[in-house]
Amino acid sequence: MTKRTRLAALIAAAIAVPAALSGCAASSGASPDKNQLSIVGFSVLKNANEPVISAFQNTAAGKDVSFTTSYGASGDQSRAVAGGLHADEVHLSLEPDVQSLVDAGIVDKSWDQTPTHGILTDSVVVFLVRKGNPLHITSWDDLVKPGVKVITPNPASSGSAKWNILAAWAHAKEAPGGSDAKAQQFVTKLLHNTVAMPASGSDALASFLAGNGDVLLAYENDSIEARAAGDDVDYVVPKDTLLIQNPAAVTTDAAPAAKSFLDFQLSKEGQTLYAKSGFRPVISGVKTDVPGANNPSNPFPKVPHLYTIDQDFGGWDKANTEFFDDKTGTITKLISGLNIGS
Repeated sequence: MTKRTRLAALIAAAIAVPAALSGCAASSGASPDKNQLSIVGFSVLKNANEPVISAFQNTAAGKDVSFTTSYGASGDQSRAVAGGLHADEVHLSLEPDVQSLVDAGIVDKSWDQTPTHGILTDSVVVFLVRKGNPLHITSWDDLVKPGVKVITPNPASSGSAKWNILAAWAHAKEAPGGSDAKAQQFVTKLLHNTVAMPASGSDALASFLAGNGDVLLAYENDSIEARAAGDDVDYVVPKDTLLIQNPAAVTTDAAPAAKSFLDFQLSKEGQTLYAKSGFRPVISGVKTDVPGANNPSNPFPKVPHLYTIDQDFGGWDKANTEFFDDKTGTITKLISGLNIGS
């Protein structure tokens, strides 16, 4: 894929419009509802899902199944499904985006009672920089230096934005002498260096690849994919960062094949395919070279200090309310006082 083609694909992927994927036609006489699955996902999944869907269609369970897909900012996607967009499976950036569908009666409350606790893909927050890393960005502290231009998505719509900002918060709070007050000061400095907050992770990546900003706060998988596509970028995995855990669930009225597809996604074959796209496997025993990774044969290095939502923020229920509530959230109020472009 050329850089021009990739940029066009990123922009298209950020538009949450269902697009049919090629697949085997349903057999005659079979119910279309049972043989077509609608997948609604967060924006950076498009390229990663295509080989997984194709591989599933080559299995006995998937040979007669066709797919439609919709990708966009995670919060927007969740609200769209709650508002009537049909989904057999939702694969979103954040647990709260699935929980809102539980509250709406669209996803069963037992969705996360699985061996992976409902998580389908993992990643970590990294720094995507220009080729050769000309500003020598290596740590979170480098992002708040004067003149460094940062891009990160908008947490009002994007799940990846929430991961990014909480990673920065954890860095400052857990540093020697750190506190919530110092974390707020640090994130305030980071936001003052932020020159754009696009609606989704894909929009943010497209903006960065178009030449805006010095560093993009991004998913590791998206950064690996950009390098694999030949874009003039590098990425840095900081010594301390936040584990990203993306949940997935079938809906209460999903076609029977949806459960088979989710089982395949969580299988060794499915997780290997996601790993090749840069996602960290959520099951053990997956080993594969990953083109675009800093070290393709060891693509997912251990992070010395890996923060998690549960251990460092008390879970998503607490974190979402404390930091991102529409009216009282700490980060919401910080952003509302700034004039950051989209």
